[in-house]
Order: sequence, then structure tokens, then C-alpha cells
Amino acid sequence: MHDLDRNEDRLRGTYDFPFEFHHIESNHPRYVMSYHWHVEYEIIRILTGSLTVTLDEKSFIAMPGDIIFVHSGILHSGIPDDCVYQCIVFDGNFFLKSNPACAGYMQKILHQEILIYHHFSPKYPDICDAVNSLFDALWKKPVGYEMTVIGQFYHFFGLVFGNHYYLESVTRTRRDYKRILQLKQVLDFIEHNYASPLTLPQLSASVSMSPKYFCRFFSEMTHQTPMDYLNHQRIEHACYQLSTTDDSITEIAYRNGFNDLSYFIRTFKKYKGITPGKYKKA
Repeated sequence: MHDLDRNEDRLRGTYDFPFEFHHIESNHPRYVMSYHWHVEYEIIRILTGSLTVTLDEKSFIAMPGDIIFVHSGILHSGIPDDCVYQCIVFDGNFFLKSNPACAGYMQKILHQEILIYHHFSPKYPDICDAVNSLFDALWKKPVGYEMTVIGQFYHFFGLVFGNHYYLESVTRTRRDYKRILQLKQVLDFIEHNYASPLTLPQLSASVSMSPKYFCRFFSEMTHQTPMDYLNHQRIEHACYQLSTTDDSITEIAYRNGFNDLSYFIRTFKKYKGITPGKYKKA
């Protein structure tokens, strides 16, 4: 499954049913979830293995049966270890406009007056049952699955409010908030310019830092060097094009910021474990 697009302004699902489902195994081009963010909300469930999840600057390990809730605008990443996991990305505004009786509750979530717990283990069987029904409906799509999805979402939110599965009056320090905004800024710069021959001074200048300070900042925030992150994004875009076009490997390499074919092949194998030629044939 090569469902790779993750731009902030793209439509998730359809206007009337804004829910986007992803099933992710080791052969998925975005098996490793790089640091990113979007305005929509996301729910993740772990089927097998483990996923090291980072939300803003806090990390934890999610195990089989765990549910992760990602709020709008939160920087997040996931490092899988022999993991199969699934994601649902959705527009929270759908619930605000579709049922006035529930709008007051949803406004509390959308306006971040409350923060739903980010990690539910099987110790929360009510939440897990509702979310698993939600995922299974989107995965298997039986007749009437749309009603099940919408119903289970309302069930989930009802459980959150009914059992107080949320935090109130959450504030960030000014320093943390600034660092997160700076990282979002440079990630957006990379997303829009990855095909160009970017240099470290250009990346650091995008957030008005010296290259030395920027490297330390970026590594502290993402546990990657800036150039590792950049090359990883380039390889992900190359994977999509290898899978969905008949363009040559050379064309795809140059289109994604690699000016040297042999370097592209080495970098591709570093991140994917196989050459681009073998990936294209798979």
C-alpha cells in the first residue's frame, strides 16, 4: 500500500466521510514514521511488535493492543520494531458540524481546553473495544461500515468524557513552545524544498540559527541529523514514484534531490535494505 501523501492541506477521505485509513507493515514505504505534523487528529493501534512513539518531545513504547491518540498540531514520529500498526487520520470538525447536540463537547477538544490521554493500554478495555471496532470497520469495510465508524467515534468521545480520560488546563513553557514551532518551521521547509540541492547552512537559515546550534537543536528534537532526515524524506518520495510511475531510476533520483545516481542507490539501500531496482520490481 503506497498511501504516502501527508500534506497539511490535503483532504482526508471525502468531504462527507473525512476518515483516512492506513495499514502499515514492514514493506510499506513509510514503515518508519518520520517526525511530522498535521492539523487533523490521528488514532494509531498496534497489532504486533512495538512502536517507539514520540509526541512533541516525549517518547514511550507502544505494545500490541495499545491505542495512541494524537491531537491536532502535535509533532509525532514512530520507530517500529517488527511492528504492524494501523492509523486513522480524521478531521475533528466533522463532529462539530454534524451533530449540534455534541458540539459543546467537541469544541472542548478542538479548542484544546482538554487533552485526551495520548496512550491507552488494554487496561482501558472500554476504549480499546470501541477503537478496535472502529478500526475493523474501516479495514474490512462491511456493508454499513460508515455508520459503524461514525457511531464508534461518538462512543469513543463519550467514554473519554464519561470517564474523565483527559487532562485540563495543560500549558507548555515558552521555551518548549518556541522549540516546537521552530522544528515545525524547518520540517515544512524541507517538505517544500527536498527536491532542491539543500545545504546545512540553508536549513539552519530557515529558522535563523547557526549551523552548529541548528545541528544540536535538530538532533535533540528528532534524534536524527538534519541531513539524515532530509535524505529519508527524499527516499520516501522516491519510493512512491518507483511504485506508481514507469520513470527510470535515474529520473527519479534527480527529481528527488540526488545529483549522483550511485549515491542515490547507496542511500536508498541504507534506508530500505534493497536497491531501488529491486524495489521497483517488487
